[in-house]
Amino acid sequence: MAKLQRRTRRDRAGDDPGEPTTQQAPEPAAEGDPTDRRTTAQRLRLSVAGSGPVLLLQASHPRQALATGLGLGIAALAADRPAREAAVVAATGVVGQAILGWHNDIVDRATDARHHTPGKPVADGRLEVGSAWYALVLGVLLVIPLSISTGVDAGTFYLAALAVGLLGNVVLRRGRLSWVSWAVQYALYAPFLALGGWGGTAVGEPPEVAMVVLFGLLGIGVHFLRSVWGLVADDADGWTYLPLVLGRRLGAARLLAVSAAYTGAVLVAIVVVGTTLGLRH
Repeated sequence: MAKLQRRTRRDRAGDDPGEPTTQQAPEPAAEGDPTDRRTTAQRLRLSVAGSGPVLLLQASHPRQALATGLGLGIAALAADRPAREAAVVAATGVVGQAILGWHNDIVDRATDARHHTPGKPVADGRLEVGSAWYALVLGVLLVIPLSISTGVDAGTFYLAALAVGLLGNVVLRRGRLSWVSWAVQYALYAPFLALGGWGGTAVGEPPEVAMVVLFGLLGIGVHFLRSVWGLVADDADGWTYLPLVLGRRLGAARLLAVSAAYTGAVLVAIVVVGTTLGLRH
């Protein structure tokens, strides 16, 4: 693991490698304390950074949520879906990924606390577990009508993908089959996009098998990319998932490069196959 010791950040199945590093906010000085030299702007920033909505946003892994939503929205546009449909698809992806982020931080709170993982308000006690659960439940109540608003069939596939992601947060993730939940989750995005339309009664054409397979392969690539930032901590916990096994042999830097190249190649294949299928129709 010598090559991996350069990596000190932790990642889980639903963690965001781009999450900002956030330290425990200092306790505000007593009002009128002459030793408090902070400006009003500094006090305001500390107050905002420690507020409930900001902490909930941080625990939702916002960069991953935005990236997933944007990716699904772009895919919908590429499939010649109208802008309003693509916007609903993107919103569904953002909310669904936020749910996965809250659930991941709840499940991993003890481990994150033990490793002092930065940017984890649930683990460091700044955000109560109950508050995260409350946000998660509200997110579920929102994502259900969002997903089925582009068709009940399409929405059912998205909700199935979300269920697989939640299940992946608690099972398989520590062993050699960690990639399975990622592959299944992303493969289910293909029928969500293909069957969608406008309104609950909308029914599109089923996706081609090739696209389902490529989406599944994309999920594996995303899993590898996201795992790189947590290899050292995961190895210390005795995990044996596939990215960690390869990371021991290649080192974190090479694993990141290989994972990025693989994911990029799958994305190119999705574009090429999607364009070819579109021309045939």
